[in-house]
Amino acid sequence: MSHADHHRAALVLGHGAGGSITAGDLVAASESALARGVSVALVEQPYRLAGRRSPAPRNQLDAAWVAVVDHLTDDDLHALPLIVGGRSAGARVACRTADVVGAVAVLCLAFPLEPPRRTTGKPVQSRLDELDHVSIPTLVVQGERDPFGLPPARPDRTVVVVPGDHSLRTGLDAVRAAVDEWLANLVAVASAS
Repeated sequence: MSHADHHRAALVLGHGAGGSITAGDLVAASESALARGVSVALVEQPYRLAGRRSPAPRNQLDAAWVAVVDHLTDDDLHALPLIVGGRSAGARVACRTADVVGAVAVLCLAFPLEPPRRTTGKPVQSRLDELDHVSIPTLVVQGERDPFGLPPARPDRTVVVVPGDHSLRTGLDAVRAAVDEWLANLVAVASAS
């Protein structure tokens, strides 16, 4: 948990399926948030804490996320406007649970829109419905060469394309800038309300 000097909001971020909270894009987003007066909590899913690399089933991921966010908002992040998000699978969890946790916005880093085609001939399953379910301001930061595809923008969803692929490793400055600009606008609107 990293507290901003003058908390204006809170950002809770989750990691990707095989990654951790030390992913470069999560760190870059956290730095931007802290500079904007947004406190940050990076959440490691229980399966990672248990030493497993494969994620738990969707309902378990969502339940664990909601429990952690509820705990944080009851304690360290009490009464702050809540922004949820994450990278890849963590972004999916944040989208699916945004309503449940009372989020005011969602930040998606490398949203895995469609799994890359496989040789099995099995049809590709889009996860666009998870993004479309979100009705609050959403930022999607996606690598220009992400094999998982590029989600469409909407009036409530900003999509920023940055250099790189799904890892976003080569576009960290662009990730930082995109998150900074979006948070600046989001915090300004929230402060004016």
